[in-house]
Amino acid sequence: MKGRFPILVCLALLCPSAARAADGYRIYESTAASVNGEVLFVSDVAREACFLRCAAMPGSQEEILSSRGARDRLILDTLALQEQGKLLLGTVDNTTLTGYALEAEARMTACPSFCKREIAPGETREWIARKLLLRDFFNRRVAVFVEVKDDDVRKELAVRASAPGNAAKPTEEQVRDELRDARIAEEIRNWQTRAASKTRLFLSPMEDR
Repeated sequence: MKGRFPILVCLALLCPSAARAADGYRIYESTAASVNGEVLFVSDVAREACFLRCAAMPGSQEEILSSRGARDRLILDTLALQEQGKLLLGTVDNTTLTGYALEAEARMTACPSFCKREIAPGETREWIARKLLLRDFFNRRVAVFVEVKDDDVRKELAVRASAPGNAAKPTEEQVRDELRDARIAEEIRNWQTRAASKTRLFLSPMEDR
């Protein structure tokens, strides 16, 4: 995936985890990974892949990830949420959540992929809440420290102006926003790399689909 980095892991066969069904029967589900002791199931990975395929997050585009790619994405999210829980940094406004969740549900309804049949009621809103919490966490943990200086903007404008065939003339503010977004994305990747290097991570064998 874009921005993907190698995760140093100790591969291990993890025993399938069991959960008791409402009717008394025991349902066994395969484990995809363990992140600092937090278990991620194969069904979690499948849901993540489905939401990304269906572009459930408002403003996003379709992403088609393999099972391993979706698992990597879920692992990174889990690491950030674990840190968020420790620092209690980041919140989700209920009004914002409701608006995003309604649009996400509409996007899932319109999604042509059959994967959406496996999404249970309420899971779309729950997924959106996680993503919004992650966004606010990184805004407070990373983005607030990113700075774009006036010299950086002037240099970027000069580079673009000298590029052959470049008819676009963005404003200074547009360039500043683009540079800031790019630097924030880079700093988030750096944070993820550092977090992964200190993680107790175990992966189960998984077919790449």
